[in-house]
Amino acid sequence: MAAPRVCAQEVGVKPDNPIHRRQLLTSSAVTAGGLAAMAAGLACSGVTAARPAADASPPPPAGSGTFIEARDGTRLYYLDWGSGKPVVFLHAWGLNADIWEYQMMDLVDHGLRCVAYDRRGHGRSMDPGRGYDFDTLADDLAVMLDRLELHDVTLVGHSMGGGEVARYLSRHGTKRIARVVLTSAITPIVGRRPDYPEGADPAKVDAFVAALKHDRPATLTAGIPLFTGTARPVSPAMSQWVVNQFLRASPKGSIECQRAIAGADFRPDMRAFTIPTLIIHGDDDQVVSLDRNARATAQAIRGSELKIYEGGSHGLILADRERFNRDLLAFARS
Repeated sequence: MAAPRVCAQEVGVKPDNPIHRRQLLTSSAVTAGGLAAMAAGLACSGVTAARPAADASPPPPAGSGTFIEARDGTRLYYLDWGSGKPVVFLHAWGLNADIWEYQMMDLVDHGLRCVAYDRRGHGRSMDPGRGYDFDTLADDLAVMLDRLELHDVTLVGHSMGGGEVARYLSRHGTKRIARVVLTSAITPIVGRRPDYPEGADPAKVDAFVAALKHDRPATLTAGIPLFTGTARPVSPAMSQWVVNQFLRASPKGSIECQRAIAGADFRPDMRAFTIPTLIIHGDDDQVVSLDRNARATAQAIRGSELKIYEGGSHGLILADRERFNRDLLAFARS
């Protein structure tokens, strides 16, 4: 297997900041995707939870938002902006298509077509109460690409979205896909397995689920600093905007997706990456491990390119959006 190309200075994962026990959760190595690893620090991070905004479900943004039906009848909300070569975005756990606002606006201005949709149970899409396994989620993506008749696609997956990309490629192939970007992605594996003892402790996932059931707004709000990072902090208003997206997701869908992340094994799916693949990860990602996820993914995908953002957080698509947009635009045009 050819070694991946690595851009930027190679640095190890920085030690976790000291945190103190407050509730159910205990500190742990950074391993999980979406907010799974926040089980290690959400309620015990020492961060005082801010009060959520009174309106945690703002109206949809202006644009061409509409719906497509998945194979089981679930209605999926999507945005389709611009024209030209298509770039399709898959969001992280708990968020929705709105998180890609800054990428979509920029790429549309540069002559690309941008499509993003809300995962089932997230944002404005239906919550059918089922179908939160990665096979079904990958099939939802396939329906979206087929119905919109998209070809030569640059497929961009953030965090949990990276797992959906991997499973899509292994189930549906690369006929419609020209290139892939994995950002802060949960591939190739998160949860502990007999042959992967360093994976995330199932007890921590259970503790996170218990915290969500106990006080979902406070739990999610307290975890935002782990998502946005501290090296290049975002505004309080943007942090609240992210919280609002998390709160808009279905409680059941959020929990079922969290369990799907912990139980998924994408190592067999890595063989399906036979097209150009760019991996972007921050060296200060407090949610998904640079070593166990980004570098392991790069090693598993022949000819892939790994770019490491110094000081980059899990939410680098916001905190480092100008650099990320430049890298994404150059890759999408390649």
